Amino acid sequence: MTDLNPAKTNRNIIFLVLVAALGYFVDIYDLLLFVIVRSKSLNGIGITNPDEVTQKGLLILNIQMLGLLLGGILWGVIGDKFGRLKVLFGSILLYSLANFANGMVHDVTQYAIVRFIAGIGLAGELGAGITLVTETMSKKYRGYGTMIVSALGLLGAGLAVIVAKNDWRDAYFVGGGLGLILLFLRIGTFESHMYKGIVEHKITKGNFFMLFTNWGRFKKYLFCILIGAPLWYVVGVLVGFSPEFGKALGAKETLSAGNGVLFTYFGIAIGGLVAGVLSQITKSRKLVMYIFLVLSAISVVVYLSSNGLSYKDFIVICFFMGCAVGYWTIFITIAAEQFGTNIRATVATTVPNFVRGSLIPISTCFFALKVHYGMITSGYIMMAILTIIALFSVSQLKETFGKDLNYLEE
Repeated sequence: MTDLNPAKTNRNIIFLVLVAALGYFVDIYDLLLFVIVRSKSLNGIGITNPDEVTQKGLLILNIQMLGLLLGGILWGVIGDKFGRLKVLFGSILLYSLANFANGMVHDVTQYAIVRFIAGIGLAGELGAGITLVTETMSKKYRGYGTMIVSALGLLGAGLAVIVAKNDWRDAYFVGGGLGLILLFLRIGTFESHMYKGIVEHKITKGNFFMLFTNWGRFKKYLFCILIGAPLWYVVGVLVGFSPEFGKALGAKETLSAGNGVLFTYFGIAIGGLVAGVLSQITKSRKLVMYIFLVLSAISVVVYLSSNGLSYKDFIVICFFMGCAVGYWTIFITIAAEQFGTNIRATVATTVPNFVRGSLIPISTCFFALKVHYGMITSGYIMMAILTIIALFSVSQLKETFGKDLNYLEE
């Protein structure tokens, strides 16, 4: 980015990175809030039967996930067709209003509809922020920018757990209030200079189907998704179903999935910082991905082999697993750097949401294996499969550190 006043330009870039990071902070807060207050909130609207709480909770969670998948496509296309800032403002306004509505629901139908709308809003935040940062910062230092966005944003999980200890309706209202405050902060942000450079070009922008009409482009897009799959298996299955894993491991007490998620996300935030710095030092995104994928496999082996697991050990292992899957930062940066300016927002927005959505087939396969092999053996099998797929996918992608991103996909 060129400017006659370098100091002012640097201040603007720092402000942009912080605003993008805070946006992701609020995004993660809301994304995890339903998981944290699921039982309490369903009890609050009259669903008290444990089996029904599980059934209705899963229904609402899947509907929220559907919103994320559809929203990923919607906001990605908008980001490429009309600008990255449109997404930053529109997405946070939508899920902030949905949060307020969530605090006023009184039945499952209302709850599901509002979570679907919130899911659509949540889908745009991270991809637009990462796209804007990668296109604004210099190619030498943009890895630090995306590292800060992801690492600071993931701490929103901690705030969600703390606030959710009070009334669940108030927790949703807090989320809505945080979103509106952030909306005002964004008034001072600016559009990507790379995007402004193609606004007048008569070229296809934001065409989601371009990713499927060229074999090379499709493979690259698919590999970008697959390298992130192990992360959501760790968070969604291994930690999300930790009470069941704890029972299978002979844990000394019932393990808390909520606290497990909290410390896993703390680990992801720390791991993201380490991964970002390491990629800048080694000048390689791929090398860092290889290191962290191997570490994540080791961390899962430690978890699944911890017979007689204590609660303290569980928390430490969750933090370790979180650190090991802290490649979330690098993974999203790689996706944004693989494609041209005219579909970069589409890719950067859809890839993380498709990875989140991959939890559905992953969990389905895991529970199918569980019927035959049990919790622990199935846990090993799924992690081995996903790690091998992810390592192969990384090997098929080109190194993007220091890559010039000012180009178009024809």
